[in-house]
Amino acid sequence: MLVRLAIKQRGADVSNSYLPWAYFDRRFVPVSEARLPVGCHAVQYGQGVFAGIRGYLDQDGSTINVFRLPDHFKRFVQSASIIKVTPPGPPEALAEILVELTRRNAPAGDVYYRPFAYDEGEGLGPSLSGSGFAIYMLPVGDLTPQNGLAVMVSSWRRVTDNAIPARGKISGAYVNSALVREDARVSGFDDAIVLNERGKVAEASVANLMIVRGGTLITPAVTGDILEGITRRSLLLLARDMGVPIEEREVDRTELYVADEIFLCGTGAQFAPVVSVDRRTVGTGEPGPISAALRRRFMDIVRGREPQYAGWLTRVPAAAARDAGQPAAHSERVTQSAGA
Repeated sequence: MLVRLAIKQRGADVSNSYLPWAYFDRRFVPVSEARLPVGCHAVQYGQGVFAGIRGYLDQDGSTINVFRLPDHFKRFVQSASIIKVTPPGPPEALAEILVELTRRNAPAGDVYYRPFAYDEGEGLGPSLSGSGFAIYMLPVGDLTPQNGLAVMVSSWRRVTDNAIPARGKISGAYVNSALVREDARVSGFDDAIVLNERGKVAEASVANLMIVRGGTLITPAVTGDILEGITRRSLLLLARDMGVPIEEREVDRTELYVADEIFLCGTGAQFAPVVSVDRRTVGTGEPGPISAALRRRFMDIVRGREPQYAGWLTRVPAAAARDAGQPAAHSERVTQSAGA
């Protein structure tokens, strides 16, 4: 029995149709042929790592702007090394595969990429090894409401570094995220914030978290059992460039109740303001000024309106530009992003 690699995402604002081409088993194939044996370790034991990467249609429609592509694949390779899975090349080679897949799929709008490295072995019992690798794509909009979330603090705790490291996107660890999200759903909330085993704030179910207190942007440190988020890192740099004071430290649960602003950030969430925690209003109950300014700056960057941060974008010609016969920019060579 085979399992399709590209599984429909329940509840997400995505098209039911994946883009037609995937990269699987070291070649480009129709997405319907990207399948795994039901008995393989990736399916049975969650022995895989993944990445979520966004490509945004540029403001002029000429390119798909893939956000911080080298940084995503650098983290991806690091995550794979934790479980001894070997992708088919260094981050630069994986990035070139993604760029070529984009050309073949010729998207006309915003897209989401899901690279996956996994243990394709089928023996009974878990063991750390593997060299499977795949990427698929789908058109995507907002996966998380952008106009204000009502969240709770979950009764579940985040997985610890000495159990399943949260800093890597390890597939099996996302059972923890699913438990947190289900806790929120059945309780009538949009999402949940999860604490680590020390009782300190870690992150949301599948997104990093930042708060504002007294004009200072505060976020849990990467040693607090959180994902080392690419969007998180980018927003911290933007905040510094805007003159906003930064603190990376432990965050107490009750700081959530007295924060002036709270927002979630990540590839999926993008930038999602939180307006209440455990039914306590955050600040004025509306997205605050620092949150709003950071969100505007971030969206200007990904749409190609901020030349200062052009190094964060890998540009691939969009379908509309090619169909119109425009000499749209050749896809740029993948280089290390500035400010990483």
